[in-house]
Amino acid sequence: MKAVLPAAARPLLEPHLPTTLDVAWFSTPDDAKAMIADADIAWVDMQPTHLVAEAIRAAGPRLTWVSTIYAGLDAFPLEHLKANDVTLTNGAGINAVTVAEYAVMGVLVAAKRFDTVLRAYDRHEWLKDAPGKIELEGTKALVIGYGTIGRLIGDRLAGFGVGVTGVSRTGRDGTITADAWRDRLGAFDWIILAAPSTGATQAMIGHAELQQMKRSAWLINIARGDMIDDEALCSALAGGTIGGAFLDPTQPEPLPAGHPLWSAPNAIVTMHLSGRSQTTMFQRGATMFLENLAAFLAGTPMKNVADLDEGY
Repeated sequence: MKAVLPAAARPLLEPHLPTTLDVAWFSTPDDAKAMIADADIAWVDMQPTHLVAEAIRAAGPRLTWVSTIYAGLDAFPLEHLKANDVTLTNGAGINAVTVAEYAVMGVLVAAKRFDTVLRAYDRHEWLKDAPGKIELEGTKALVIGYGTIGRLIGDRLAGFGVGVTGVSRTGRDGTITADAWRDRLGAFDWIILAAPSTGATQAMIGHAELQQMKRSAWLINIARGDMIDDEALCSALAGGTIGGAFLDPTQPEPLPAGHPLWSAPNAIVTMHLSGRSQTTMFQRGATMFLENLAAFLAGTPMKNVADLDEGY
């Protein structure tokens, strides 16, 4: 049995791999595409993520399992994997804590307008008053996507006295369902996007949704950039329809130099750094791969098996 694995993870993986496993360590996209041709197992994460899809499409008929440390699967050829009966396990939970912390940072930065403070500091200007005066205590947050990351965000915001309402497909654990949140947008101060990217979530925040929000409300996105209609958002920011937007992901990435979001009023763009704002991602990914490898070889259930129909 052959596995194609990232050379960067070799020190973490090699001492723990069974000697019966034939391992090819890739360092470049071309290596990955060549090595996967006769592989049974592949962990071929690369940046930009379209390289992952290209490698997977180059796989031969033996490929049975693809592992990734990415939680979002929008860059993966899911239909191709489904057609070839390939199991995909994702990295849901690996970056959950750091992404949740980033979302809470976004809320705090927006509440106190710390971006304005930093710009004043860069100008060596002593502000006479605080640019942001919102206290989190008593405000309300809607977290769209109440999975692992969404729940962590909710828990942390609750510690600040924020009233949290989650949105889930099933309405479990006191959340509201995906067909109910739009009518309630006007009740919240913070709209936080934490859902997986699927066909159903594309441009889920557009003109109508932005019009429903409070004029003082902030949109916080730590999910995927394609969930927001950028033209509608820039119009809402320019017109003061909403308070502002804290955007970790964008569409496209990197954001082109002339894109309107760079200069939109009350927009804060953080270059999709949330998942990278920690030092243990690769170690956690390696641990999860080894646990799943043991299960795969034993024929027992693996963790984080993705639903290829749902896209997460």
